[in-house]
Amino acid sequence: MSPPSPSGTSQRERLAQEFAQLLPAEAVLYREEALRPYECDGLSAYREMPLLVLLPTEVSEVQAVLRHCQGQGIPVVARGAGTGLSGGALPHSDGILLSLTRFNRILDIDPLNRTARVQPGVRNLAISEAARPHGLYYAPDPSSQIACSIGGNVAENAGGVHCLKYGLTVHNLLEVTFLTIEGERVTVGSGGLDAPGFDLLALMTGSEGMLGVVVEVLVKLLPIPQVAKVVLAAFDSVEQAGDAVAAIIAAGIIPAGLEMMDHLAIRAAEDFAHAGYPVDAAAILLCEVDGNPAEALQQLEQVETLLAQSGANAIRVARDEAERLRFWAGRKSAFPAVGRISPDYYCMDGTIPRQHLSQVLGRIAELSREYGLRCANVFHAGDGNLHPLILYDANRPGELAKAEAFGGRILELCVAVGGTITGEHGVGHEKINQMCVQFTPAELETFHAVKAAFDPQGLLNPGKAIPTLARCAEFGAMHVHQGQLRFPELERF
Repeated sequence: MSPPSPSGTSQRERLAQEFAQLLPAEAVLYREEALRPYECDGLSAYREMPLLVLLPTEVSEVQAVLRHCQGQGIPVVARGAGTGLSGGALPHSDGILLSLTRFNRILDIDPLNRTARVQPGVRNLAISEAARPHGLYYAPDPSSQIACSIGGNVAENAGGVHCLKYGLTVHNLLEVTFLTIEGERVTVGSGGLDAPGFDLLALMTGSEGMLGVVVEVLVKLLPIPQVAKVVLAAFDSVEQAGDAVAAIIAAGIIPAGLEMMDHLAIRAAEDFAHAGYPVDAAAILLCEVDGNPAEALQQLEQVETLLAQSGANAIRVARDEAERLRFWAGRKSAFPAVGRISPDYYCMDGTIPRQHLSQVLGRIAELSREYGLRCANVFHAGDGNLHPLILYDANRPGELAKAEAFGGRILELCVAVGGTITGEHGVGHEKINQMCVQFTPAELETFHAVKAAFDPQGLLNPGKAIPTLARCAEFGAMHVHQGQLRFPELERF
């Protein structure tokens, strides 16, 4: 695509001319048909057209872009694969969308130190594929791992079905190299066991592109377990399944994965993936144990006993590796599968203490009836990370607003029982109002101070993750009844 003609140009075209001096012309997208695919991330309920999309291929190009934006006061939203579910990569209407998908090279696999150095556009699954010949893999495995990029995983501190035992993204990183808004290159963390100074690696992980633009990541690799066994248990009630989760953890067993699905999610996933799920069950648990053969067998026997004691009406161990992979394929395809039974769905992401699973799931069922919207529950039960999928039809007036209100109540419920409004999807645009429920004004001011230390002009992903105090005041005003601030779930528990 050649740069636009200088005569009779719009603001968008004039800006495209400026960036065409810094990048190849084909790396500057400015026509509406080229911008449209970037108007949202995986949370498609919210859409915004950026002024431009830029597709750099070299770090020096990203530095030049950031310096120009900093000098001109142009907002910048960095984007990876666009699979995020919180609107974290929602464009800014007066800014540029900086796509890092062309930074897709695995720079080094070091089997002796068990590390991989990768660019941010590398797909999550590609790391494990490259490490497999060395008997290694990258543990965090979001359901979108076939498509999501490691830069986005760092931005949102992504988890996955095996995060209970092996941790979130932050637990599997050694170094992150990022660019500040001024284009300065900074590396935090260390290839060794520790790094001097403040733990800025943890600060950058989950910062949602608000502090810097990630350009390189050093991740840990783990040995592929000798044995992995999955047991599927069916229950007559969601509450029984929740109690089984508590029993397994209380017994001191840390499964590699411990996942729950309710009836609606089971039916959708089975119709889609043909995983062999019992479609008449009210809930199922998938529990995977791994390690050496003796350890895995011992834990498997313990888990089967606990599941039976908790009321499971059917218990089935995967016969072979093919069936094990089918069990997980059904779980990992649950989100797209639910998309087949509803025109739209709103995917929530909150985390609660495990002991409140039964209580919270029961309350979500009550809220589903109150709002007249179905809700499919798919979640990382072992660490209390809920993923309620609220089904709605955006073509029906008012249904999106109802879904948002329902989702807000779920997040409020998570806070009420001592949890948090996100586990791995981040806050982004979606949960920014609930940050006002989770944190005090003083805490939010501290977050803004940290943001200002990295990005004084507030140009990196503005308007995301951390609400202004004015926004919190406006949100609070919407929840005042007879002079009192009212959040029903906080009052209930």
